[in-house]
Amino acid sequence: MVTCVWAIQIISALFLIILILMHSPKGDGIAGIGGASHIFSSQKSAEKGLNKITGIVAATFIICTFLLGYGIIK
Repeated sequence: MVTCVWAIQIISALFLIILILMHSPKGDGIAGIGGASHIFSSQKSAEKGLNKITGIVAATFIICTFLLGYGIIK
């Protein structure tokens, strides 16, 4: 069982790296200080889907980390 969780964690880590690199850069510059950068920004549906998938993969990675770290699975 531990081997399966390790495999899931490694695969999710690789997917997480790829998904984060696929995101568009969101450098706000000075406009990010006052929150003015959010006035002109809009999120496309493709990026919303990418955010959801990234969140799911990140949650999977975190759950596997806790399961292995605390020794819940033996």
